[in-house]
Amino acid sequence: MNADRDSAGWLAPLASAPAAVSNRAGRSASSSRSSQPRDRAVDTIRAVAIAGVVLGHWLVTGLVLGPGGGIDQASPLSALPSFAPVTWVLQTLGLFFFAGGYAAARSRRPLHRRLPRLVLPVAGFGALWTLALVVAAMAGVPGVTLDTVGTLVVSPLWFLLPFVALLALTAPLRRAGPAAAIPAVAVVALADAGLGWLPLTVLAAWLVPYTLGMALAAGRLTGRGTGLAMLVGGAVAMAVLIRWLDYPMSAVGVPGDGRSNLSPPSLFTIALGTAQIGVALLVRPWLDSRPTPRPVAVLNRAAMPIYLWHQSALIAVVAGMAWLTAGRPVPGLHTAPESLTWVGARMLWFPVFATVLATACTVFPAVAGRVDTARRPIGQVGAAGARGVR
Repeated sequence: MNADRDSAGWLAPLASAPAAVSNRAGRSASSSRSSQPRDRAVDTIRAVAIAGVVLGHWLVTGLVLGPGGGIDQASPLSALPSFAPVTWVLQTLGLFFFAGGYAAARSRRPLHRRLPRLVLPVAGFGALWTLALVVAAMAGVPGVTLDTVGTLVVSPLWFLLPFVALLALTAPLRRAGPAAAIPAVAVVALADAGLGWLPLTVLAAWLVPYTLGMALAAGRLTGRGTGLAMLVGGAVAMAVLIRWLDYPMSAVGVPGDGRSNLSPPSLFTIALGTAQIGVALLVRPWLDSRPTPRPVAVLNRAAMPIYLWHQSALIAVVAGMAWLTAGRPVPGLHTAPESLTWVGARMLWFPVFATVLATACTVFPAVAGRVDTARRPIGQVGAAGARGVR
C-alpha cells in the first residue's frame, strides 16, 4: 500500500479513469495550497486506511457459484489460517477513525452541516441497491444470491452510526483529552468478558483511535518516543491476547470460528489500531516532507464514493463474468478460496475491480457523494474525516 506517485498497478484506474474525480482533485489541491498548510502525513494515513478497507474486502470476500447458479460467500481465512497476519495490515479501521478524529478536531463546521454530506450519499446508495434487489428478486434471481449481495452491500455501512455518534461527541472528547480512551478500553474489556452491550462496545472501541486522532490535532502526540511506545505496546498487547488469552489471530471474523475480533471489536482490535497509529506517528515526519502523491489526493477526495461502491464493483464483476461464461466458474471469482492459487488469481482481478469502481464513482457522483473539496486542503476534510468529501 505504498502511495507513490508512480503506483500504476491496480490503483491506476482510480487515479486516472474518472476524470471528474482526479482532475477536480488536482485543481483543488493546487488551489488550496496557498490558503493553509496541509498535513501530508494525515492525508497519507487516510488514503492507506481507505485502501486497506478496499483491498481487505476484495481479498477475503470469496464468492462461490452453487449448483443452482446461486452465489454464496466464503472466506479464504477458513482454509488458510496462516493468512491471518495479513489481516493485521489490511484491517485499517483504526487508522480510518484516527484520521476522522484528527479532521473533526480541526474542523469548525457545525454538526448539522456535516451530517447531510455523510447521510445523504448513504441513503441514496441504499435506495439504489434496494431497487436493484427488488428488481432482481422479481426477475427470479436465486435467494442465496440476493442474501449474499444484500449482506455485502449493507455490511460496510455499519460505520455510519458510531461515526455520527463520535462526531456529536467531539466537543466533550476535546475537553476530556486522551484520558477519554481509558474508560472506553474498560468498556471493551467488559464486553470481551461477556458483560457488554453491542452498541456501546462498538462506540467505545472506535472512540479510542478517534480520540488519539484528536490528540494529534491538538499537538499532544509528538516525538518518536510516543510513536515507538504505541507500536511496541500495541504489538505486545496483541501477542499477549493471542498467546495467553485465546483471542483469534485474525483481525477480522472467520466463518466457523466462535469468536471474532471485529464483530464486535475486541481488545485485540484496539491493540492493533494502537500499533498501526504508532507506525503512522513514526513515519509522519518523513511523510510531511514529501509532496502529496496524486493517488493519495484522489483517495482522500473520493473516499466516500470508494467506500460505498467498492463491494458493488466486486459484485458487478463476479455476476457479470458468471453471466458471460454461462455459469462456468472463473478462477479467483467463482472458485472456492481454498489455496494460495486462489489468492493469486483474485489479486489478478484487482485492476478490473478498480476500473469498475472508478466508473461507478464517476457515473453515480450524486449518490456516492460529491467529490469536490475546492478551497479546502485535503488535511481539512471536515465531516467524515476519512471520507474526504465536501
